[in-house]
Amino acid sequence: MYSFMGGGLFCAGVGNILLIVSTATDYWMQYRQSSNYMHQGLWRYCIPGKCFPHNDSIAHLDATRALMILSLLACFIGIIIGIMAFIHYSSFDRFDKTFAAGILFFISCFLVFLAMAVYTGVTINYYGKRYGNWRFSWSYIIGWVSVVLTFFSGIFYLCAYRMHECPRSNNSH
Repeated sequence: MYSFMGGGLFCAGVGNILLIVSTATDYWMQYRQSSNYMHQGLWRYCIPGKCFPHNDSIAHLDATRALMILSLLACFIGIIIGIMAFIHYSSFDRFDKTFAAGILFFISCFLVFLAMAVYTGVTINYYGKRYGNWRFSWSYIIGWVSVVLTFFSGIFYLCAYRMHECPRSNNSH
């Protein structure tokens, strides 16, 4: 049980760090315009030597930002609850922290998956049809890596929950 919880905490910790880096950096997409490479993130777009904030309220960027921040919060709360489950902190008797942490990691995974899907769909439909020389960049890629890590942290914690619950159910008969 503890090995699953340790693996879940490791995946969640790395996934949360990658979520922070992905959300905060400006390399979600790179494109070439008039012989210069430019890049943009969720908060700013950059030309060589200078970055500018996105002034317009672009719906897909607003949705992606909101979903990424909610995912960060769910993952962070899941990590705190997961640590409490790991050290047997028992301020709530009827509250199974292992199960709650697993569910929070799955919620985080779902939210970051939605954020990535929104950004991907709009970017491909908009930039793919208008510009020929663009690509997704490393901030975008580590966003997808965080989807996988938060998913596996949820799997690990639910496996730990099952291992913890199975002996209880077998002894109650």
